[in-house]
Amino acid sequence: MVSRLATMSGLPKRFPDRDETAAVRAEAEPLEPGAEGGTKRRVAGRVMARRDMGKIVFLDLVDRSGRLQLLCPADRTGEVDVDLGDVVGAAGSPSKTRRGEPSLTVDELTLLAKNRRPLPDTFHGVTDTETRYRQRYLDLLMNEESRRETMQRARMVSAIRAYLDGEGFVEVETPILQPRYGGGFAEPFVTRSNLLDQDLYLRIADELYLKRLIVGGLERVYELAKDFRNESYSYKHSPEFTQVEWYEAYADYRDTMARCEALVEAAAGATIGGTKTTFRGHEVDLAAPWQRVRFPDALEAHGVWTRDADELRAKLLAAGVDIGRDQTWSQLVDHAYSHFVEPGLIQPTIVYDWPIELSPFARTTDGDESIVERFEVVVSGMEIANAFSELNDSEEQEQRFGMQDAERAAGDAAAEPGDPDYVEAMSYGMPPNGGCGIGIDRLAMVLTGRDTIRDVILFPLLRERD
Repeated sequence: MVSRLATMSGLPKRFPDRDETAAVRAEAEPLEPGAEGGTKRRVAGRVMARRDMGKIVFLDLVDRSGRLQLLCPADRTGEVDVDLGDVVGAAGSPSKTRRGEPSLTVDELTLLAKNRRPLPDTFHGVTDTETRYRQRYLDLLMNEESRRETMQRARMVSAIRAYLDGEGFVEVETPILQPRYGGGFAEPFVTRSNLLDQDLYLRIADELYLKRLIVGGLERVYELAKDFRNESYSYKHSPEFTQVEWYEAYADYRDTMARCEALVEAAAGATIGGTKTTFRGHEVDLAAPWQRVRFPDALEAHGVWTRDADELRAKLLAAGVDIGRDQTWSQLVDHAYSHFVEPGLIQPTIVYDWPIELSPFARTTDGDESIVERFEVVVSGMEIANAFSELNDSEEQEQRFGMQDAERAAGDAAAEPGDPDYVEAMSYGMPPNGGCGIGIDRLAMVLTGRDTIRDVILFPLLRERD
């Protein structure tokens, strides 16, 4: 019988109407061992194992849904001239081997793409970290776990969209290239527009443009966006990262706390089938309600809450904290929080009521104008969300930008630079609103149990190879 395997000089351009291997495996389940199904199926994928057993060749075919064994009898397919890593299409009938393995008995085998390089160790997969990051395609090709986690992240993002869409939010797009950067404390990437003959910045956050849309009457908006900060890597930081930000008119930070809990719970259920996960060595349950603690109370519990910069500096020095880069009280208190409080918060915790100096866009609390209605969510010592009752008074916002100018003059290079156009937009009347940003990469870390952000970003930024 003439082989139906394509020759190298004439590879087919497509393989239409293919079934996924998981569906074929499921269809094979009811069949008796050694039986062959009557329904023809067409599958396509990559050959990841080959076993020659005389007049029959066994191939392991892998696609995104899983692995399927192909039975290639010589009297049907002719000579099977494929190597590990080749991409093939196969047509045949679902069946089971005598040992009960779901399979496809092949009538036609078609070569769709030729692998011209030796594959890494097919048993251990790609284990070298540098290779995994630089050649993610090999990581995905060889490591089933990497493929599974990529699909989990995709389901997580879909669930976040579905939740917000279902709550009446409108998904929007705001500029990535901005004449002014704002919405966070960070150093931006700078580029140049030849057309405008001016510097532009890659956005560090979506906040100020999304809140312009609240002024415009859209009332509930969100964006799943790439943002950029010209900073170094850490296990939780990447210069390019993804986050979801939403803003909701006529809501405050307590409404936003509840919405944040509901969104994360929904995303976890769609991603891992529940709310329990293991992250950074800790068993974590993301089910609502989360524990809550006020920022001043959390620092007071460690004996480091004070409004006096010199006193706070002395306390940190006495505790052995390196404060060599901290010039202002806001830098000192932020350092105190990250050193004493954040690492000890394992179960999901909402830390709320922050100092005004650290939160230029948040509304002050009714009882204390030095404290604002802001919260962060921390899991296993890592922040995953940041939210406010948004400041909606244009005159006060202008004063807050002035406070940030003073912080910058005192040595805080990352202080908010200010945005007169945003203040002008607010002056038309911004409804009271609550807003939140959740780090998509960080939430993916929590749900997949990965300890470093590079593992959940498909193509992380790396230094150029020598």
